Formats: sequence, C-alpha cells, structure tokens
Amino acid sequence: MKYVDYERPINLKAALEILQNNGETTKILAGGTDILTKLRIRRELPDLLLDSKEIPELNELLYNPNSGLTVGGAVPLYKLYAHADVKKYYQAIVDSTKIIGGIPIQGRATLGGNLCNAAPSADAIPALIVLGATASIHNLNGSREVSISEFCTGPGSTILKNNEIVVSINIPAPKQNSGAHYMRFIPRNEMDIAVVGVGTSVKLNDEGSKFEDVQVSLASVAPTPLHVTSITDYLSGKEINDENIEKAGELAKDASKPISDMRGTAEYRQHLCTVLTKRSLKQSIERAKEN
Repeated sequence: MKYVDYERPINLKAALEILQNNGETTKILAGGTDILTKLRIRRELPDLLLDSKEIPELNELLYNPNSGLTVGGAVPLYKLYAHADVKKYYQAIVDSTKIIGGIPIQGRATLGGNLCNAAPSADAIPALIVLGATASIHNLNGSREVSISEFCTGPGSTILKNNEIVVSINIPAPKQNSGAHYMRFIPRNEMDIAVVGVGTSVKLNDEGSKFEDVQVSLASVAPTPLHVTSITDYLSGKEINDENIEKAGELAKDASKPISDMRGTAEYRQHLCTVLTKRSLKQSIERAKEN
C-alpha cells in the first residue's frame, strides 16, 4: 500500500476546504469497504484519505412523511435496514442493503459509498433509481441535486467533481398504492456480486387493476446501472396482467448491454433480465396492494 495522509474533519466546512485545496489527490472514505481494498491493490493511489464518518450532516438518517427519507452519505447500512420507517416505507432499500456483503461489512459500508463506487453491479443503485432518489452534492460554493439515474457515468466513474462530496441521498415519500422491490441472481447464497440485479417500483390505480407508473432499473448488464424507461412508457396506463408483465421482461432484455465474464455469459444475463424483471414486478405489485 502506498503511503497516504489521513484527515478526519469533524464538520462539513473543514471537509470541503480540504477538497477545494487537495481534491485531485484526495479520496473520500465513507465506510472504507471499497476504497481500502483499492488502496491495498494499488488501484487507487491518492495522497490523502478523507474520513467522513465524523461529519454530522453525513450521519443524518431522517424520515418525514411529506419530504421523504434523508440518508447521510456516511450512514452505515445496518442502520437503514433496522430503521422502523425504512422497513415500513422503503422495502426495496431493505432488500438491497441487507445483501451487500455480510454483517461485518454492513456495519461500515454506506449507501453513499455504494453509490460513489459506481460499480455496474452495485446492489443499492437500482433501488434508488426506481424510487426517484437524488444525491445532495456540496462544495464550498454551494450545492446541487442530481438524480441517481444520472449519477454514474461509467464503471467506477461519476458526475462528482474533485471538490465535491455527497452529503446525503434523498428519497421521496412513497405514494399511495405504490410498492418497490429489489432482487438479484448470484452463483452462491451470500456475499457475492450480482450476475444480474433488478429494481422495480409501481404505482397502481385505486382499484389495483392498472399501472399508473412503473420504474425498472438493472444492474450488472451495462457499464452503468440502467434505467429502463421503455418499460415505463409501455406499461403506464395498462392493465396488470401476465401478457403486459411478460412484455416488460422482454423490454428489459432488449435494453440490457451485458458482457460475458467469469460470472455468466451475455446471453445468460439477458435471459435473467427477463426472468428477474417479471418476478420483481410481481413483488412490487403485491407490496403496492398491501399499502
């Protein structure tokens, strides 16, 4: 491991000043489960590691029935899936955060870190996309809100500038008659990387017979997590039936751009897109009917 300086600021302004002056040679540590591994194998060679765990704004976890859920960039995963309001209103977040690594990892890893690591296989990102989440990004001169669907620009790359930090992830309050779900396929039972991951959300009409809105996002089948807007366009306003759900699976397959690697062939991943999208949509529909 390369020698690296370490800073642990206790307020946001101090962190932003460090990034303003040394952003090009600084990496941010939220949980450390990704960046420390990259340091060990010399994939990343920063001069400075900025630990964000002591910054109050990055440790907020707040739910408001009007504005929704605010998750600070350094909040560990276990606090999310153990939080009563998250369990009640954001089941897709629970689905995704409970399967990232094992329990020791979940004690350190963060939603913000999973997002900023920008792995195409990231489990948390599809759920955030289908829930309409945004990232609150700050620098010394101000802040901006960016849709999670636009955050990742390639494997390991994002829209973040060197002088910026993700302070929080903000997820809108759930609507009536809505439900969301995340699932993945992995070769082993736990602690593995998704061959394909699928996040879905639905908003049904009052009778529960038609889709008013549908969102689908795929992991591990493109350079970035995919937001499959063709499914939204096709299903919105349509009847909930097997034929339409089958078509959604086909559209997910068509939107995917997978590669073949040691975890699966491109053809197998495309098949999984179809199967998992249909399964996840059915789970989202069930959850919407329970609300």
